[in-house]
Amino acid sequence: MRITHLLIAILLISFLSACSQQGSETNANQEKGDTAHVKEENFTGKKVNEFDLTAMETTWKLTAENTINAWTYNDTVPGEQLRVKEGEVVKVNLTNELQEPVSIHWHGIPVPNTEDGIPGITQDAVLPGESYTYEFVANDPGTYWYHSHQNGVDQLDKGLYGTIIVEPTDPKEEADIDRDYTLVLDEWESGNYQVENTDNTDHDNMDMNNKSGMMDGKGMGHDMSSYDIFTINGRSYENSKPLKVRKGDLVKLRFINAGYMVHQIHIPIDYKITHVDGQKVNKPQSVNKSLFEIAPGERIDVEFTADGSSNFTIDRHGEAEASQAMKIDVVYEDRNVQDNKHETTTNTVDITQLGKQRESQFSINDNFDVEYEMDLATQMSMDAEMGMVWTINGKTFPDVSPLKVNKGDKVKVTLTNNSMDKATHPMHLHGHFFQVLSKNGEPLSHSPIMKDTLNVKPGETYEVAFLADNPGNWLFHCHDLHHASNGMVSMVNYNNFKAFYQDNGNVDNQPE
Repeated sequence: MRITHLLIAILLISFLSACSQQGSETNANQEKGDTAHVKEENFTGKKVNEFDLTAMETTWKLTAENTINAWTYNDTVPGEQLRVKEGEVVKVNLTNELQEPVSIHWHGIPVPNTEDGIPGITQDAVLPGESYTYEFVANDPGTYWYHSHQNGVDQLDKGLYGTIIVEPTDPKEEADIDRDYTLVLDEWESGNYQVENTDNTDHDNMDMNNKSGMMDGKGMGHDMSSYDIFTINGRSYENSKPLKVRKGDLVKLRFINAGYMVHQIHIPIDYKITHVDGQKVNKPQSVNKSLFEIAPGERIDVEFTADGSSNFTIDRHGEAEASQAMKIDVVYEDRNVQDNKHETTTNTVDITQLGKQRESQFSINDNFDVEYEMDLATQMSMDAEMGMVWTINGKTFPDVSPLKVNKGDKVKVTLTNNSMDKATHPMHLHGHFFQVLSKNGEPLSHSPIMKDTLNVKPGETYEVAFLADNPGNWLFHCHDLHHASNGMVSMVNYNNFKAFYQDNGNVDNQPE
């Protein structure tokens, strides 16, 4: 009898152990027998848009006093804009003329895993003098961007990024747009480049903390005050050209943050935020002269009607001296009008309170197949270049336990920012859109918000959900790449995924 009881106890312990998961994953996800394959795409009968992008070094003038050696796609910062229609094929031939390996990641576009452009995960980085071709169907309309994912913390800093716009095929979606402008925000470290006639910028007034509690700087890790030049589309205000409009125009502005700081953007007229990360806001309301925040990797689409009353300036709010260069004028080309009196404001848009509620893909009360918690934090480390590492569940990449899913799973992830350096963490999921379910325990009660990059501020907690519908091995990481390159990276791995790539060590692949 005692032996029987002992066997039962052993079996019970084994069963409980098998049901447990490492890290912070709950509702243990058992692997299914079916092999998961890369998402298949049918190119038959579709228009193919073929582009040639060359990674190359370029002399680029940021300001009247500052000329740098930038790394570019096709000799410009940002790189050449790619524009296609929903449902069309994108074919990009990348040629590397730099002295370092590069890649292209299609930020926000749920491409097949083979096309994600992550060295060491989905491909080898493209060596100097070599070429590589990406090909996928642009099924999801919206505002996106592309950038190198090889040693991204340095390569993006040097300008290796561009924009890609997928226009909707439904004529009702954007048929009335008269002017369509893309505005890419970035910051530059003049001291790290070959700079001509550099003035000595005073960093004493860098706004390290603003009223929302986020950091313009990154505290103990990377001194963000070294970013002393802010630009829109690779140029400071003095070198920029105004955005021209006519009275009655419906104007669309696509803001993309390609840098590592959160920027507060002020538009001093009534406007609507119509899309976040390329995804529609349901029945967006008019926003009266408010600020909106855009974090690294995020995109915000704004629309307004040019009423003909006055010219005005879109600018960045903040105490940093460099903020004065991150602005651009909107002027009427068909009339002589006065300039708008630009007033300051502290009103800030909350993206979780945009638009009107409607039926959505997920609900906070759904039964999820997998639930996973991501504790975003920091640790001091004598071995780290910055003296600090940024962690997920107490670990740094590649030692972070992956989020394991089966194809078809409904997945909920809880993101909490406990970083002791009080830094923000714009968390970016590759290959999928996710729905924001709640913020600090409060379910969203306005428009469903679908994103691929979500800024989690100090002390905040978000619940998000996604459908595991794109088999592969995907990154889920902070898009302040100083944090990612120092540990804040995890993986979403599909169970029984049929591998198509193996890193054989022939290339120095650096996925962050």
